[in-house]
Amino acid sequence: MKKIILSAVLLGLLVGCNNTNNKADSSTMSDSTATAAADSASGLPERSRFQKDVDGKKNDLYVLTNANGMTVAVTNYGGRIVSILVPDKTGKLVDVNLGHGSIDDYLANESFFGTLVGRYGNRIGKGQFTLEGKTYKLATNNGPNSLHGGKKGFNAKMWDATPVGNNVLKLHYVSPDGEENYPGTLNVDVTYTLTDDNGIRIEYQATTDKATVVNLTNHAYFNLNGEGSGSVADHLIQIKADRYTPVDATLIPTGELAPVDGTPFDLRNPVAIGERQDADHPQIKNGGGFDHNFVLNGGQTAEPRVVATVTSPQTGISMDVLTTEPGVQFYGGNFLNGQRIGKAGKPYEKRNAFCLETQHYPDSPNQPKFPTTVLKPGETYKTTTEYRFSVK
Repeated sequence: MKKIILSAVLLGLLVGCNNTNNKADSSTMSDSTATAAADSASGLPERSRFQKDVDGKKNDLYVLTNANGMTVAVTNYGGRIVSILVPDKTGKLVDVNLGHGSIDDYLANESFFGTLVGRYGNRIGKGQFTLEGKTYKLATNNGPNSLHGGKKGFNAKMWDATPVGNNVLKLHYVSPDGEENYPGTLNVDVTYTLTDDNGIRIEYQATTDKATVVNLTNHAYFNLNGEGSGSVADHLIQIKADRYTPVDATLIPTGELAPVDGTPFDLRNPVAIGERQDADHPQIKNGGGFDHNFVLNGGQTAEPRVVATVTSPQTGISMDVLTTEPGVQFYGGNFLNGQRIGKAGKPYEKRNAFCLETQHYPDSPNQPKFPTTVLKPGETYKTTTEYRFSVK
């Protein structure tokens, strides 16, 4: 691996400048999409297109840079990663993150592109769970289940943003007791740091005044050939997991921790996504492709370790995923359907991206054998995930 060091001149130019029953990828396009896409052709979307009051708070676009010329743009609506510009094997900057070019596009096309997800990332079966003897009923926004925090989860909230230097953004949100029917007032802090070894480190921290369940993640959609470039079938993926959690037809885990041996889910050695995503296997059919939680070897850890690697043979861009979490959801973009136009002015079609959402397992509040997601007063929820880029 070698890092591509870009000139200060280039850096200066940059800075100036699921199906509704599953991932809710489909929606309609807003009128400003074409203009916003044209703006993004030179690098980042225009900051002015994100400067708007939303829910009584000021939204903005925050740009993080590092010594290598890598650039990450984040908006405080949903704490979303809007753009990730990384150098490919020729030194050309490539935006590897799917998203929109204006806040109006995000508001008109509510989705999970690049967003922070909570209070509970992934699915909770039948939209309910029992905690300390009380049953909490949640919105069923994903068939019979609750997905990604409910009808208006953390992806649709305005976060308070504080930039620190050129490479750190601190975000804060207070989720009141009873929001989306989750118990407890949850104070959440998320810090994005762009490291000098081309990593996007995401540190999550939360406290509560009442027992609750918490499972925070980021829902970035990646295409290492560049957003708007088409399929990710050629990407080589490796996930360090001996087991995964099979799901029923509604994508709720059965409770089994099944071995990957002899299945399309054996990704312990690099394999092209396209070789497995249509395999003749009942679990692939349930997910419409890959949409499954992998049980990471070593379980939950104190420090982040590399759990997955994805590489584009076309651009040479490689992404390591490091996390302290015990699981990762590999989602193959099965429910993108061309109804969204991205920053490059091109529609996002089926399987034009992949997601690697670090997490505790789906439906953990209803699965006593899974690692717990319960947070109690006096405890602090802490997890760290990093997406680290390099070139081959």
